[in-house]
Amino acid sequence: MTVRRAKPADARGIAEVHTRTWQAAYRHAFPAEVLDNLDVEERVRGWLERIEADMAVWVAETEEGIVGFVAAGPSRTEDDLGELHAIYVLPEAWGSGAASGLMSAFKDWLADEGYTTAMLWVLADNPRARRFYEREGWRADGARVDTIRGVEVEETLYRLGLVGG
Repeated sequence: MTVRRAKPADARGIAEVHTRTWQAAYRHAFPAEVLDNLDVEERVRGWLERIEADMAVWVAETEEGIVGFVAAGPSRTEDDLGELHAIYVLPEAWGSGAASGLMSAFKDWLADEGYTTAMLWVLADNPRARRFYEREGWRADGARVDTIRGVEVEETLYRLGLVGG
């Protein structure tokens, strides 16, 4: 498996991972009609725009193609913090090390950009993701209620301090 910076040609693979992972991971949190009607083409356009705008996006790739991605940038809500905007891995690649490789790319980006602290929001009712973040050194630090795709959900804030930061 290789982790590398995303290129515009990766937008479709990223959109497919994004859609399929949402459909698998969030069945308990979102109505079936919301998940079943996710539009890959809409996500292709969105990811292409982000990559072309030089958003920090990496993909995990095997011989079969893209199996995961991570997207990062400055925090959307707090000054001087980096933010993990998204990290998704296809269900069939869960446990393969893809997520850890993507997290490593994210942490390297944080250090390169001069951030000493990062944040992310995760569904509170997402124990698999929360266990992963905690293994990677993230600590829960707050909560909120948000509306995503018309559904009210609870989210947990996590923070990560870089070693030496």
